[in-house]
Amino acid sequence: MYNFLQKFHSGWAYVALLLLLVAVVNAIIGFTSKKDFTAKDRKIALFALIGTHTQLLIGLILYFVSPLGKAAFGQMSNAELRLTSLEHPLINLIAIVLITIGWSKHKKLINSEAKFKTFAIFYGLGLLLILSRIPWNLWF
Repeated sequence: MYNFLQKFHSGWAYVALLLLLVAVVNAIIGFTSKKDFTAKDRKIALFALIGTHTQLLIGLILYFVSPLGKAAFGQMSNAELRLTSLEHPLINLIAIVLITIGWSKHKKLINSEAKFKTFAIFYGLGLLLILSRIPWNLWF
């Protein structure tokens, strides 16, 4: 089960990152070009939200069955174990909270420019945090 979850988590990460990147680029383009916020823009952001939340659920399950997760939590002197057992889950959880806040805040806004700005900021910060804590040596 662990090997399947690890492969699925790594594979789904590409999908989630692509969706998040598309949402951030779409928000930046929409904000800078001052276009109207449409249903297509909302769906792009929603798919990014769903993709990252799915990745979070897979990651949480993996965390509790992985030898690099909860079991290695006390070994903070080892940088690789610290990354996979503490930094990666914690920072990515914060990133997904920011993405969720961005989604929630946009629903209260009426102005298209404000909606795009909210997505660009919150989804962009989430993307940066996620990219900063990916264990790149395990991906390649």
